[in-house]
Amino acid sequence: MKKMIKTWLTAGALLVLFTGMPSFAQEHDVLQRMADREAIEELMWRYTRALDSFDPDAYVAVFTEDGSFGDIKGRDALHEMMSDFRDGRAQQTAEGNTPAPMFHATENYWTEFISPTHARHHAYWVTYFGANGPDSPARMIAVGRGVDDLVKVNGQWLIQSRNVAPTAE
Repeated sequence: MKKMIKTWLTAGALLVLFTGMPSFAQEHDVLQRMADREAIEELMWRYTRALDSFDPDAYVAVFTEDGSFGDIKGRDALHEMMSDFRDGRAQQTAEGNTPAPMFHATENYWTEFISPTHARHHAYWVTYFGANGPDSPARMIAVGRGVDDLVKVNGQWLIQSRNVAPTAE
């Protein structure tokens, strides 16, 4: 009888111990979510670097084929937009008016996972012009809030739509 009670107590203790532990599937889900967050953070870094360096090819590479920035839709239109920005800066330089470097910063961001392949990236953003010589200090030129829809395509997170002026919370 004592042996049976000891066996039941041991079984009960193990049941309590193991039912409170996450399953392998739950642990896998947590690890996948962490990997997705890191991939999205890297995606948004590549977006910002492409924007600040006026690199049309790098810029469109972070968007889906039908991706959009506001009303500008599709990789061809996005490439043209960035090419126009780059060419405008080159023209200013050719005219002897070297433009100040541009920097975008993203702050207080949060990634909301809608599904395993769809996320929404919420953030505040700031645009700066860097110093352009001793008489031209760095300055903040714009601030705002963005809500971006991201999708996972063939294992890679991409921007489906970038909205830097959302009207709804």
